[in-house]
Amino acid sequence: MILFFALVSLSLAIAGATAFVIFWPLALVHIRDRHPGVLAEFGPGAFINPAALGWLLAKRYAAIGDRNLSGLATPARLSLLTIIGGLLMAGALWLLSQAIA
Repeated sequence: MILFFALVSLSLAIAGATAFVIFWPLALVHIRDRHPGVLAEFGPGAFINPAALGWLLAKRYAAIGDRNLSGLATPARLSLLTIIGGLLMAGALWLLSQAIA
């Protein structure tokens, strides 16, 4: 049963990845078009750049005051948190199953 919940957590992470792949590129295009100074902080390859992902997780887009950017970045942030939470939960449950067995 524990491994079943680990698989459910992993599927939650996959669902988060699907949403992340939809919303994060849209947010990056919006940043490129409307806020080029912010994009310059990220450098090349902003999609998986740790600085860009840290910026997203820290919710620094809210300080910009652009409602359209917040509308794109908030779902991207929630999906990234879903990915992280799902993977952590799946890993914890897998370790628990190994400890019990």
